Amino acid sequence: MCGIVGILGHHEVAPYILEALKRLEYRGYDSAGIATLQDGHLDRRRATGKLHNLSDRLVHDPLPGKAGIGHTRWATHGAPTEANAHPHQTGPVSVVHNGIIENYRALRADLAGANFESETDTETVAHLCARHMARGLDARAAAVATIAQLDGAFALCFLFEGEDDLIVVARKGSPLAIGHGEGEMFVGSDAIALAPLTDQITYLDEGDYAFVTRAGAEIFDATGQPVSRPITRVEARAAAIDKAGYKHFMAKEIHEQPVVFAEALARYAPGTAPVFPEALDFTAFDRVVMVACGTGFYSCLTAKYWFEQVAGIPCEVDVASEFRYREPPVAPRTLALFVSQSGETADTLAALRYMRGRAGLVASLVNVGTSSIARESDVALAIMAGIEVSVASTKAYVNQLGVLALLALHAAGQRGAMTPAQVGAELDALRHLPDQMRQVLALEPEIAAIATRLAEAKSALFLGRGVMYATALEAALKLKELSYIHAEAYASGELKHGPIALIDRSLPVLVFAPHDALFDKTVSNMQEVMARGGLVTLVTDTTGAHLAGEGTSEVLALPQAGRLTAPMLYAIPAQLLAYHTAIAKGTDVDQPRNLAKSVTVE
Repeated sequence: MCGIVGILGHHEVAPYILEALKRLEYRGYDSAGIATLQDGHLDRRRATGKLHNLSDRLVHDPLPGKAGIGHTRWATHGAPTEANAHPHQTGPVSVVHNGIIENYRALRADLAGANFESETDTETVAHLCARHMARGLDARAAAVATIAQLDGAFALCFLFEGEDDLIVVARKGSPLAIGHGEGEMFVGSDAIALAPLTDQITYLDEGDYAFVTRAGAEIFDATGQPVSRPITRVEARAAAIDKAGYKHFMAKEIHEQPVVFAEALARYAPGTAPVFPEALDFTAFDRVVMVACGTGFYSCLTAKYWFEQVAGIPCEVDVASEFRYREPPVAPRTLALFVSQSGETADTLAALRYMRGRAGLVASLVNVGTSSIARESDVALAIMAGIEVSVASTKAYVNQLGVLALLALHAAGQRGAMTPAQVGAELDALRHLPDQMRQVLALEPEIAAIATRLAEAKSALFLGRGVMYATALEAALKLKELSYIHAEAYASGELKHGPIALIDRSLPVLVFAPHDALFDKTVSNMQEVMARGGLVTLVTDTTGAHLAGEGTSEVLALPQAGRLTAPMLYAIPAQLLAYHTAIAKGTDVDQPRNLAKSVTVE
């Protein structure tokens, strides 16, 4: 979600904070601001919209100072206006905040006589802290007293008048990292933001707060006891945040998929069988419970078919935001598997904490090995996708699928559901997938032409069966995210249970149907659409195109794919279709409206 940067430096910090905030643009935001200390006095600049608006303001109205905090805000309480933008300042206190203060209304009610300038929950934090200081507490004690009054999820940074060598930070439910330099210190909600400044990072644990000075950081746990947290060297390459000649990060990341998928294969299947940590012993589990949100949920839904069909182990899939509120009973021989691109997804992290001590093993699939979900798992599996900047996930989704497919093969081999030869044959198919992906990427002009026509629609319907049902769901999500066209996805067999009422010549229907065991049934459903005047785009393979192409509006023929490889392969035209539809409509591809890369609040 929002981004935080803080610097105690040797030089003017505003330009460095601005550059660091640019590296957090992928999180999504609608306003931004910076506060600094100069000669002991606080000053700030804020602007709505993209960071170039703040940059322009700083050109005309510079912000001097060698200590500062900055923020990119994704609106929760109050519209994206300058008054609601962070940092919020009250008297001697300036604050930036990620997350939501759940009890802010009650706190506001207790602050009788306070003059609130914004609609935000965060301004309440600044007023509370200023009130404590007015009653005689110093900056550190006031910040700690304020933090103790807050309910909800937050990452907080405080900057104080007269304290040019102090930033107070706190973390509860929202990630925050401290960066170490030579006589300088840094704070960031993501190590990526700090990559050009330092590679020495300390991650705060849940409930921690810290006093950061240029000499280092004093860290305290949720009980107020001093603690030591390790310094980790982070390989966050500055060059990774680069479009590499592509118009958008999303385009770059789509075209990176053959490479990153091959890297995941090399990591987990270097030989004739998948290789995973010893703790992932599927003979010790009677069932798998998978939990995720958004695109990660669809990767889990795909993997449910694999675990049950390939490995013969029952598998349950849940949306993280619903899972823990069901309070599901958990048998001890359960593998709980959590999937999150960022590793900081608030609902998924809460579900993980619910399962700790209940499940036999808590494992995770993440793209950030230092994330909260990774650190709190018994086993964390890196998906090897590399930094993904575009809000709409592409290569992370495909690599989630790849690692889950390998995990299903691993389970099948351990449980005797497949012979070593059968596992080897599936691995061979997966190793051919990067070349097949490149063949699909070569169809981009054809997909772009389909997208140009799709961009004129107000709604779209996606259909698929089996693993292609999950692919249809992901395709509809991508189209919604990027183009703002209403899109729905259904299992093809559900067509006559309601959605067929929507069919007319104005509704594009996109059908994902490789020539597999369910092909004939899907084609029957497709014929029902065409009989009612529906405009069908069939995404299939060369065999399927030959057998079922007649009568369709468009046919996109992909290489032949199997039950494990098809979801990864068919994800690419879904991504390209959404991407080029967004281009045709002129929407913001990398940062769609109202969306954030990492959803760190419920």
